[in-house]
Amino acid sequence: MELRILPQNVANMIAAGEVVQRPASVVKELMENALDAGADKVMVAVTDAGRTLIRVIDNGCGMSPDDAVLCFERHATSKIATPEDLSAILTFGFRGEALASIAAVSEVTLRTKQAEAEVGCEVVFAASEQVSLKEVAAPAGSSFSVRNLFYNVPARRKFLKSDTVELRHIVEEFTRVALTRPDVSFSLSSNGRDLFSLGPAKTLKFRILDVLGQGVVGELTEFGAETSLSRIHGYIGRPESARKTLGNQFFFVNGRYFRSAYLHKAVMKAYEGLIPDGVTPSYFIYIETDPSTIDVNIHPTKTEIKFEDDSVMFQTVFATVKEALGRSSAAGSIDFDNPEQTRMPHIGTSFEEYRPAGAPEVSFDPAYDPFADPAGDPSARPSGLDGFGPSGYGSGTHAAPRQNYGKLFEETLAAAPEVLVVQDKYIIAKSASGVMAVSIRRARERLLYDRFIKALSSGAHVSQSVLFPVRVEVGVENRMLFDENAEMLSSLGFDITPFGNDTVVVAGVPEGYSAEKGRVERMVSDLILILASGVKGALKETMTASMAEKFAFLGAAGSSQPLSALQARQLLDALLSSDNPEFTSGGKRILSVIPVQELDKRF
Repeated sequence: MELRILPQNVANMIAAGEVVQRPASVVKELMENALDAGADKVMVAVTDAGRTLIRVIDNGCGMSPDDAVLCFERHATSKIATPEDLSAILTFGFRGEALASIAAVSEVTLRTKQAEAEVGCEVVFAASEQVSLKEVAAPAGSSFSVRNLFYNVPARRKFLKSDTVELRHIVEEFTRVALTRPDVSFSLSSNGRDLFSLGPAKTLKFRILDVLGQGVVGELTEFGAETSLSRIHGYIGRPESARKTLGNQFFFVNGRYFRSAYLHKAVMKAYEGLIPDGVTPSYFIYIETDPSTIDVNIHPTKTEIKFEDDSVMFQTVFATVKEALGRSSAAGSIDFDNPEQTRMPHIGTSFEEYRPAGAPEVSFDPAYDPFADPAGDPSARPSGLDGFGPSGYGSGTHAAPRQNYGKLFEETLAAAPEVLVVQDKYIIAKSASGVMAVSIRRARERLLYDRFIKALSSGAHVSQSVLFPVRVEVGVENRMLFDENAEMLSSLGFDITPFGNDTVVVAGVPEGYSAEKGRVERMVSDLILILASGVKGALKETMTASMAEKFAFLGAAGSSQPLSALQARQLLDALLSSDNPEFTSGGKRILSVIPVQELDKRF
C-alpha cells in the first residue's frame, strides 16, 4: 500500500467535518469573527434554515484585498504568532480553521472594505478554490454569504435534520453569542421573518430579557464574588422557579460560552435541599480569570474549557452560588431597579388551582308549578322531602313518580358497586378472591397510554377545551419545538398555537389532562422537556410507543383531582377493559389483589 499526501481540498473537507457540523456551526463562527473584528452591529439572515443561504454582515474593521483572499487559507490568523500567544487568548477565533472549513463545503462570497479604503473587494470561493476577485462598492466591514452548504458532500447534507430543527440550533448559537456581548446590536431573520432585533442593552439582565423573555428574567437573582484567582458574576434562578426542562443554563469564561458537566454539578450541589430531584434552575454564570490558567483549545468547536485547577473552580462556583442563595433567603422579590418589570411575584405555586372558574349561572322556569299533577294522579304528587323536585336545578322538568325511586337506586347500585378511595391515591374494591388495590395515577397512565397509541396510529383523538386559553412564554428556541411537532401534538388532542416568536397559546388539552391554568403552564414546561429529548429508534412503532409512554406519564402526573366513588368505579371499569390492566407501559404494577388468606393472617 502506497502512502500519499492528501490533496489540499480533500484535507480541508476532512477538517470541515470537525468545525462545520451543521448550519448553526457556520453562524457561530461568522458571528464570532465579526466580534473579533470589532463590530458593534451584527446582522444574521438565513434561508431554509441555512441550507440555501447564510448571510452575516458586520460593521467591523474589514479586510484588505490581500487579506480577503488569505483568510480562506488554513491556519491563516491574526490572533497568534508565537507559542506564548496560545496562553493569552482573549478572542473567539485563533486557529484559522473556520473560514477554510466553510469554504471547503460551500460556496462563499465575501464583500469587505476597510474604513480608510476608497473601495472594497469581493472574493468568491467554492470547494476551497478561489473563483474570482474584484473591486466593488461596499460599506466598511464585512459581509459573508454562504450558499448551498454541503453541496459537494451529499452524505453530510442528507443527514441534516428538518428546517425547524436546524433553525432551532441556529437560534441556540445566536443566543449564546448575543449573551456574551450585551453592548452589541444583533439581529436574526429566517426566510425574511425577523426572529430577533436586539439593540445594545444597558445591562446584562436587559440582554437576557431581550433574548429569553420576562418569564426567565423574573425568576433571576443577581450575584457576584471575587477571589484572588477569578471573578464570578451573573444571575441564578430562584429555587421555586427550577424546571424539569434544560435550556437556560449558561457558563461563560472571559466572554466565551462553554459547556461543563463538572461545574454544572457544582451549581446543583449548591441547590441541594432547596429544589426537588429532577429539576434544574436557570443560571447565567460569567467567569473572568487569567487566560493563562485555562486551555480553550481542547475541542474543535471550542465549546469545552480546561481549567488549570478544576477542583478550585468547582469550589469557587459552589461557594459563590451557595452564598448568593443564602443572601437572597431563596425568596422572591420585586426588582425595583428594572422599570420593565411590572408583574408581582408568585404567591405560591398552586394559587390559581383554587380560583373558581366563574360564578355559577342559575336559571329558573317562572311557569313551573310544584303542586301540579305531572301524571294526573294526585297520589303521585311529590311532597316535601319525599320527592327529588325538578331535575336540573330549575330546568323546568317535573318530578319523578314515587314508585320509580326504588328502581332508580337499584340501577345505580348495580352499575356502581361500592368502592373505597383512599387518600386520593388508591381504589379499594372487592374481588372474587379478596380485596383489590389499584393505584389511581398508574391506572390513569395506562388508559392515557392506550388512548395515545391509538391516536398516534390513527390520528383519532379526544380534546377538551380550556375555559380560558392560556398564554405561556417559552422562548424562541422552545417555541420552535412546538412548530416542529405541531402535527403530532394535534393528533394527541393538544390545541397549541404560536403567538409571536416566543409564546404559545394553549386552547385545548387531551381528555384526561387537567385544564386548570396553573397545571396547563406546568404541562407546557413538561412538554418542552419531552419534545427536546426527542425519540430515538428507527421503527415507527418504537417511536410511537416511546412518545405515547412519555405523554401518558405526563398526563397522569398532572391530574390529581379527587375521585368520587362513582368516578373511581368508572376508572376501575375502564382499566379492567384494557388489554394489560396489571402493568403500565413502563412495567410498573397498577393493581394488586390481596387474597382472603393473606387477610386472615393479619387477624
